[in-house]
Amino acid sequence: MALNPSISSSSDPAVIDPAGAHVDVPELRLFVFGLFFVFGGITSLNDVIIPKLKELFTLNYFQAMTIQSAFFAAYFFISIPGAAIVRKVGYMRGAVVGLVTMMAGCLLFIPASSSARFGLFLIALFVLASGITIVQVVANPLISLLGPARSASSRLTFAQAFNSLGTTIFPYVGSLLILGGLAAVSASQLSGATLEAYRTQETRAVVHAYLGLAVALGVVATMVWLYRNRLPEETRGQGSILRSFDLLGRPRFGFGAACIFLYVGAEVSIGSLIVAYLMQSHVLGLAEQAAGKLIPLYWGGALVGRFIGSGVLRLVNPGKVLMGVALGAICLLALSAGSNGAVAGYGLLAVGLMNAIMFPTIFSLASEGLGVRAAEGSGVICVAIVGGAVVPPLTGSLADLSGSLSTALALPALCYAVISLYGLWCARRAR
Repeated sequence: MALNPSISSSSDPAVIDPAGAHVDVPELRLFVFGLFFVFGGITSLNDVIIPKLKELFTLNYFQAMTIQSAFFAAYFFISIPGAAIVRKVGYMRGAVVGLVTMMAGCLLFIPASSSARFGLFLIALFVLASGITIVQVVANPLISLLGPARSASSRLTFAQAFNSLGTTIFPYVGSLLILGGLAAVSASQLSGATLEAYRTQETRAVVHAYLGLAVALGVVATMVWLYRNRLPEETRGQGSILRSFDLLGRPRFGFGAACIFLYVGAEVSIGSLIVAYLMQSHVLGLAEQAAGKLIPLYWGGALVGRFIGSGVLRLVNPGKVLMGVALGAICLLALSAGSNGAVAGYGLLAVGLMNAIMFPTIFSLASEGLGVRAAEGSGVICVAIVGGAVVPPLTGSLADLSGSLSTALALPALCYAVISLYGLWCARRAR
């Protein structure tokens, strides 16, 4: 799919420059910011659901992390088909397809709760994430097109700040609605019909939260559909979408896609362990709901950092900034793992600040020069988000084998080390 460069009248609601480099539709900026807010917030709810389902289904850390695997596996299976859908029907209609799919995923929590089967929860999360994947395939290249290419990193970082706003608000509300419903009895003390009834009862809080999301998504999808014709674009296909993977042969793009895999894996692994990590007696020794309320500090750090980063990236080479924050994340993980009390707890939460500009900066650096293949590149990079399905279970396995969550932090630290090398590589090539 390519934007139609022939539309350039200043009286038209959409203005595309003569070179077709970017498009200016004021309403679209608000629309894209809203999409980032929604899919960011829903993704962060996994950090709340994990301790809930871990207790109800008596899971170890590896099994609990399969919740993230089910969710982020959608990026592997749906990103390229999603890019094909967007190329076929256009950005706005593609966004509606994604939002409706997200609604379906939310509604699947009803039969999952009624049957009290862990596998059905995983299916619901996969469908929900499939919709988010399609929406993200739309949002990333679209925000890059809403202005000059030279400021793409800054603009995408600013848009990601709204993603972080969602990831800051949703976990706190989710902790109140979901973790607040935990009963005094433990699932490990029950069996048979009593256990089934307990699981059904306790998962109702999850269902109520996602039913509310389904209604909100329906409203958003309706609004987007009403604006479906505001963006002039070509929707005819241009060959097999599978040819998108030839972009991996470009060193800059291939290395960048690998870093997206590692970044998402590291970020999700840390977020998934926050509640359990802060509950440890040698860290903060908090109760489950109190620990859950601190998750927004992790994602809130990314929110603050993205607003700051959008300005910094206009002044400093993006590769250098990426290298600096990746090294900062490694230092904070080492500090947390080697400390006790508040230093250990808040040191881990502060990693969110370092995460702030990583995704948009890696995306922009990797996508530089793709031109009309921007949507294809976005689809391939969204496939790389499957790192969120691979790295967390490996981190959980490391925690199970070592018996230490601090030791498990070594894997995210290794991911950040590779990202720092990519930042250095891009900075040198810029010179």
